[in-house]
Amino acid sequence: MWRACPGNRKARHVVRGEAMKKVQFNTPAVPYLLLFPQLAIVAVFFLWPAAEAVRSSFYLEDPFGFGSTFVGFDNFVDTVTSTNYGRVARFTGVFTFLVTILSLGAALLLAVKADKVLRGASSYKTLLMWVYAVAPPVAGLIGILLFDQHVGPIVKFVALLGWHLQIGVDYYDTAFAMIVASVWKQIPVNFIFFLSGLQSISKSVQEAASIDCRSGFRRFWTVTFPLLAPTGFFLLIINITYAMFDTFGIIDVVLKTEPGNNPVTLVYKVYLDGFRGNDLGGSSAQSVLLMIVVFILTIIQFRLIERRVHYT
Repeated sequence: MWRACPGNRKARHVVRGEAMKKVQFNTPAVPYLLLFPQLAIVAVFFLWPAAEAVRSSFYLEDPFGFGSTFVGFDNFVDTVTSTNYGRVARFTGVFTFLVTILSLGAALLLAVKADKVLRGASSYKTLLMWVYAVAPPVAGLIGILLFDQHVGPIVKFVALLGWHLQIGVDYYDTAFAMIVASVWKQIPVNFIFFLSGLQSISKSVQEAASIDCRSGFRRFWTVTFPLLAPTGFFLLIINITYAMFDTFGIIDVVLKTEPGNNPVTLVYKVYLDGFRGNDLGGSSAQSVLLMIVVFILTIIQFRLIERRVHYT
């Protein structure tokens, strides 16, 4: 048996080498052909529009395409020095922060409670995940129904507390409706990932933690929550991106295409100035600034926050 082991080990190496040879391509062009469809999609739907936005940001363009005038950095200067743009940027920051924190917090609470359910767990989880299939415009429409001045249940409920909501009229009431609808739409996505992360934690680790620490609250923050750090970091990036970009449909439906003095985000302002105000150069400059902001946030997240995340 001892003499047969080297031979068996050698045979395994031969078989493994043959398996590795099978995955090699006969011609070097095959990998590029397989990558071409994905690279073409990225080039057509991301790189080309991004390059066109950068080019257009340096021009004052006719909305009907009859001509353009090179103005240099004037579009960027006008955007940065605009008081309205600063107000929209501040609201976008507050909106992104609240939507991210509230959706993550509510989803984590529901995932922890759902993980402890023994009977009817499948039905309970399915009900919580149904909202995931709702499109953002539909979520905005449901938000309008909930906050309707005449039949909205939320409006009637807060009226009992002395708060008369006026969606589309009052700045802060409209912002409140946007945040509630956006958080409600994003909770199921976070719930799915948090619940998967909780169920992936070893039962032996949970049992050892329950023996060492009797307090459930302390056990969660010292054992369970650190093990969820990779999932939480991933969801943090996803939720920031969602709050800044994917809430466009919700905001558009809530405002009913009549923003007036109501709150809007930076992405929606790009749409208003470009497609409704016909300021293509200014809209392009805003989109370029938004791309720079997202790039800086991504660097901060991966360089600073990820250092505190420990992958097991």
